[in-house]
Amino acid sequence: MNTWSEIAQVQPLASKVITNSIKKNRISHAYLLHGDRGTGKEAIANLIAKGLFCDNLIDVEPCNTCSACKRIESKNHPDVHWIEPDGQSIKIEQIKNLQKEFTYSGVESNQKVYIIKGADTLTANAANRILKFLEEPSKKTTAIMLTENTQSILPTIRSRCQIIDLQPLSPPKFQEQLIQSGLTEENAKLMSALTNNLKEAIEWNEDEWFVQARKLMVQLIETIADNSNDAYLFIHNHWVSHFKERSQQEKGFDLLILAFKDIIYYHVGKEDAYVFFYNDRERLERLGMKYSQEQLIAILQQLLQAKQRIKQNIHPTLVMEEVTLQIQG
Repeated sequence: MNTWSEIAQVQPLASKVITNSIKKNRISHAYLLHGDRGTGKEAIANLIAKGLFCDNLIDVEPCNTCSACKRIESKNHPDVHWIEPDGQSIKIEQIKNLQKEFTYSGVESNQKVYIIKGADTLTANAANRILKFLEEPSKKTTAIMLTENTQSILPTIRSRCQIIDLQPLSPPKFQEQLIQSGLTEENAKLMSALTNNLKEAIEWNEDEWFVQARKLMVQLIETIADNSNDAYLFIHNHWVSHFKERSQQEKGFDLLILAFKDIIYYHVGKEDAYVFFYNDRERLERLGMKYSQEQLIAILQQLLQAKQRIKQNIHPTLVMEEVTLQIQG
């Protein structure tokens, strides 16, 4: 999404609020863009920056062809600074370096922009440092903070920003986009349940790792349903070696959650909601006979808690062993 007209199709309210500010030359000194992955946070941040630096702005739309627009898009503009988590968090040293940069005059103008991706990961010291920065804004400085979890950001920071809440994309509309991009209806439905990011969904669809992950999920669920000790062997022999990174482990839990949701939908006769077992009705019926609705609700709660423990850096093998034991009862 490289234009406000494109943003307006998926985020009409956010587009209207910001473009009205651009037209009136009243860009806020600080924005907090809040929304799930794929809702356009980075695209909007880039468009705000382009609106300030574009050499050929037409009304509110950047030209996307001038040197400034191209460098902003590639994150190489000298007066637009991106801050991203270093590991699991944004550290105070990163904010100190940013503030040092801002003591110098703009390379190409007096305007400077900084964009903080994953603002909810700011350490306490880094957050306090940013707060001081926001309390003494320069007329020529624009801060843009991106987050999926606005409640994890200091209230004092939130109060100094214009908060823009981005809405999730409509699943049917997103599925339509995916199908137009070459995905099957089955895969489009699954991907729309996992992400709102078109590029990400297409990459996952073509990723052999993801294809294998889906197969492993089915095998694991079948093994767990059999109530055999083979589930533990499966975790050690297959799960651990495939789901190595934390992001992969979280994705694995997302797939498990979708699969058990499908079994609940089977119980309540909501066939149009099937996602994971969309074209695997025979297996779905067999698993539906195995679990009651009460058991399935408990399993979903256990899986959500297990995913949260993964986020807290608890050993993934231990988490999988424990949740498998809970599911098997």
